[in-house]
Amino acid sequence: MHKAIHITHYISVCIFLAIYFVKTILLISNKEDTLTKFSKKIKIPEMIVSFLFLATGIYLLIQLQEIKMLLIIKIALVFLSIPIAVIGFKKRNKILGALSLLMITASFGLAEIAAKQTAKISKEAVAEDGTIKGAVLYQDNCVLCHGDNGKLGMSGAADISKTQMSQDSIRQVVLNGKGMMAKIQGLTPEQAAAIAAYVNTSIKGK
Repeated sequence: MHKAIHITHYISVCIFLAIYFVKTILLISNKEDTLTKFSKKIKIPEMIVSFLFLATGIYLLIQLQEIKMLLIIKIALVFLSIPIAVIGFKKRNKILGALSLLMITASFGLAEIAAKQTAKISKEAVAEDGTIKGAVLYQDNCVLCHGDNGKLGMSGAADISKTQMSQDSIRQVVLNGKGMMAKIQGLTPEQAAAIAAYVNTSIKGK
């Protein structure tokens, strides 16, 4: 279900951006008659797309246990762009219309950046003898979505306590991502292997 909602959100955002791009181009090009006809023709589809955009976005937001600063900025841009767009197109103000499109496009870009998970590596993750502690790295990078026992399932995360994957396959997923899980940026192969070993010995099958 989470994957379907995520895909719906992505598609609705793309359509939403396309609609506003066309409307902004028509506004800037002084094609007011065409803009009026286009706006009337897509009024209902635009309402549906806007609803899906906001509804799926809210659902995905409440699934998060940690909200990053980039995500906060994205949300602010979206909610600021809406009244600016309404005023801009109603008053046929080119500057406001272009500004609203710029803000919406920027929010989309920030969402893509925020989706890329950057590895957290605390000092405790490496012992004095250089041994990498998979349990610590798991707590730093995986526990928010998978939970301590692997069963949490936040943001569409798989129940890794039931995984049939080999330890090496788990390592590959940590390094490269799979399905709804993005790759964890900044992890070395050795660190990914330590996480995989921890999952394989302490979470898998529990």
